[in-house]
Amino acid sequence: MTDNLCHFFIMTYDETIQWMFAQLPMYQLQGASAFKKDLTNTLLLAKYLTHPEEKIKMVHIAGTNGKGSVSNMLASVLQEAGYKTGLYTSPHLKDFRERIKINGQDIGKDFIMEFMGKHRPFFEANDLSFFEMTVGLALDCFAQEKVDVAIIETGLGGRLDATNIITPLVSVITNIGMDHTQFLGNTLQAIAGEKAGIIKPGVPVVIGEYIPETKTIFTAKANELNAPIYFAQDSVNEEYESDLKGNYQQQNKKTVLQTIKLLQEQLPVAENQLRQGLLNVAVNTGFMGRWQQIHTNPAAIADTAHNSHGLKLVMEQVQQQKFETLRIVFGVVNDKDLNEILPLLPKHAVYYFCKPDIFRGLDEKKLQAAAVNYGLVGNVYNSVKQAYAEALAQSTPEDFIYIGGSTFVVAEIL
Repeated sequence: MTDNLCHFFIMTYDETIQWMFAQLPMYQLQGASAFKKDLTNTLLLAKYLTHPEEKIKMVHIAGTNGKGSVSNMLASVLQEAGYKTGLYTSPHLKDFRERIKINGQDIGKDFIMEFMGKHRPFFEANDLSFFEMTVGLALDCFAQEKVDVAIIETGLGGRLDATNIITPLVSVITNIGMDHTQFLGNTLQAIAGEKAGIIKPGVPVVIGEYIPETKTIFTAKANELNAPIYFAQDSVNEEYESDLKGNYQQQNKKTVLQTIKLLQEQLPVAENQLRQGLLNVAVNTGFMGRWQQIHTNPAAIADTAHNSHGLKLVMEQVQQQKFETLRIVFGVVNDKDLNEILPLLPKHAVYYFCKPDIFRGLDEKKLQAAAVNYGLVGNVYNSVKQAYAEALAQSTPEDFIYIGGSTFVVAEIL
């Protein structure tokens, strides 16, 4: 019996997932303690796994908002074009397996169990984080399954993100906003510098949206690395329909179109495949939680926007809806700067304050107390589900319900 087999851990799927979440730091649950300061561990893991990242074509996507939408749109278009397409995103909404998909199908439980069971001694010996070993799992899966292309979304930042060991066909940076400032810096230029860390020598980079302060950062980095740079917001395109209905998707579509143009030489996509891909994102990839309608009469929309950049756009769209009474089910995590996001919320709404059911969820009473300072009034509820149920119960068919503030709030009602 080999040494490897001697150390093979036999775990059920549930035990495997519990071990991953319990034993290893993860930013989504723990915050600052999960943030690593270099890529040593991921590079070590890649070598140990015999460099799966060198066996597949990839697109790398960073940005403050829109990463998930752009990643899923791109995957959908490439699937419509007949390519076996891997998709790695985070966080998940309902099940860990959503993070790793091939042609819209979640990674198999058996693959996760075998991968974690086989490599657990290495993970423990080298103190790998949740995110590092999840990246290893995704790359190993895509290499073994011989995908034609994989869309790889960064978790946090870019320069130090565990995904940043890859050399993609195209790098994409969707936009820059103030989020995760405790890790990425507290100016837009500093955050842009971290995201620009995914730009690779000679590899084209698409910038979705920019402002003068961030454009100079991106241009300087691209010039330094001889990377051709494209600014999607400046492009004039034909209008394409999508099943993703948030107003903010207009800019994301521009980013996708520019990226597909750059991929054409290696991964040709026909016009009708592009159209069908954008129209069928949810069906093709299982994408959820972006301006997603979950009820009619009253209309109820769930959206995972959770920082000032994203919430501003979503609240503008909320205000454009027709309603008698606007009802907002709202919860956040405890590292959010409430002074940045609460002023964006409409004062004429009835609020249902709640706490997402995770360690980092902000107590609903604290959220309510802070909201009062901005003229936002409502009751507190013990859970997201209870808050949403109460909003539905109090509504007439002409009302409008918005559920959001955090990915974790949306996850609990989808």
